[in-house]
Amino acid sequence: MEQLADTPPIMVSGFLALTIGIVVYFLGANLTRRFPILARHSIPEPVSGGLIAAVLALAVVLFTGREVSYDLAARDALLVYFFTTIGLNARLSDLRRGGRPLVIMLVLTIAFMVVQTIVGVFGASLFGLPPLAGVMMGTASLIGGHGTSIAWGPVMAAEYGIAGTAELGIASATVGLILASLVGGPIANYLIKSRDLKPAPVDEPPATAAEPDPADDPEINHVNLMRTLLWLHVAIGLGMTLYGLFEATGIKLPLFVPCLLSGIFLTNTVPNLLPRIAWPTGTKSLALISEFSLSVFLSMSLMSMELWTLAGSAGVLAFTMLLQTVAAAAFIVLVVFRLMGRDYFAAVMSAGFAGFALGATPTAIANMTAVTQRFGPAPLAFIVLPLVSAFFVDIVNAALIKWSITLLAG
Repeated sequence: MEQLADTPPIMVSGFLALTIGIVVYFLGANLTRRFPILARHSIPEPVSGGLIAAVLALAVVLFTGREVSYDLAARDALLVYFFTTIGLNARLSDLRRGGRPLVIMLVLTIAFMVVQTIVGVFGASLFGLPPLAGVMMGTASLIGGHGTSIAWGPVMAAEYGIAGTAELGIASATVGLILASLVGGPIANYLIKSRDLKPAPVDEPPATAAEPDPADDPEINHVNLMRTLLWLHVAIGLGMTLYGLFEATGIKLPLFVPCLLSGIFLTNTVPNLLPRIAWPTGTKSLALISEFSLSVFLSMSLMSMELWTLAGSAGVLAFTMLLQTVAAAAFIVLVVFRLMGRDYFAAVMSAGFAGFALGATPTAIANMTAVTQRFGPAPLAFIVLPLVSAFFVDIVNAALIKWSITLLAG
């Protein structure tokens, strides 16, 4: 599709992109109602709608020869909103309970990152590509996502003379996002139904925006919504300050990570210091903002996938991503589920692990949300997984990618 480089793209403004994202969500919700198989396998509504929108964009490219480019500033802001709501719902008691599962999940994730890199290198070697290209089809693009692919691709091209690694990584991240959205729910469904798992009583208290306690917030009105938005902005403002401090010291993290940490800090300090204040933890207003942010974010992420970029590496991409999916499913069922406790919480975490191991943290949250909406709450999962996938893993992944490149280049 070389002709695309010679034609100006179709630019979709930020306002229109956000509007389309909302429409795409309703499209997915309508598909879920019409095709019960989507609900039975816990496929999130934004995923089915987003995939159709991405295919339609591909059709536009094929018929017009022009790329479709979305302004995704609103999507990025929604991601920050969503993770801040997670932080504002994270009670200290939940964080204490999350200590051991968090450590286990982190160790398992690091182990799978090594597996993922080996699978990527193996797939590249079978198609005659340099081993370093395989790194871009492993943890760099799957757990790392589009951002990591864009960051490391030029490094490989400039320092090691391997052209096209950025494009290969971006294509792998795109396919991974689709697969992550499609396999997480079915894996959890299989684990829950085959073992007749039920939510544990300790998981009943609300700890996530997806599972509010109606008694804490009897109604949603403009006052409650504005109060919640105000505290959200306070947390985001503090998170932006932390982000600047991290950046000044050379620590590079996504903006949503310090915002998540700020939310956790505020929700465990302000209510104790100001007990008379109306705090948003566990309220319907915070749940509303959280669900809206996640749903539209995921819709915009799926609909903006540039499927036309996959054509140039279709063979190696299809084969390697199939291997990665099989490896992930086997690792989840045989290792993650067992070591996380073989209970309902472990099944929900399995859905989340599939989401971020092949795609991204928001995909993991969407997978877990779809599962818990059908089978029951698992609040601790919504605390443990983001801390692993959005914080610790980014640091470990950078070191692993660098080590893999050094080893393979030597």
